[in-house]
Amino acid sequence: MGNSYGFFEIPSTTAAIDALDIMCKTADVEFVTWEKKLGGRLVTIIIKGNVSAVTQSIETAAASVIKTPAAYTVIASPHEEVMRLIEISASRFKQEEDADGASGKDDNPGGDGQGNGEGASNPDGDS
Repeated sequence: MGNSYGFFEIPSTTAAIDALDIMCKTADVEFVTWEKKLGGRLVTIIIKGNVSAVTQSIETAAASVIKTPAAYTVIASPHEEVMRLIEISASRFKQEEDADGASGKDDNPGGDGQGNGEGASNPDGDS
């Protein structure tokens, strides 16, 4: 992966997930981290890759996403202080991810843990 970073800020977590999906499907970019502010009403997604892939991903998401982005930019060769901020954000994201895994938190209780709902009870009693 290259050393170019894309920053994409958008209102709502759902719109951010839509934007990330678009970006990752558009070009060879890697999700780095995200920051949620105002209770998820403003989300910043950070991706990385080579300059052309990041630029293409950011521009495609800006044109296709379900909400109007608040701001977006591509930094081709970030300063070390920008890198430090990205690393701090990514480490917080990793800690939250590890904490969720360590707590045994299952976003699909009653299912098989894979999101397909197998093993969930059927309220109608049908099999």
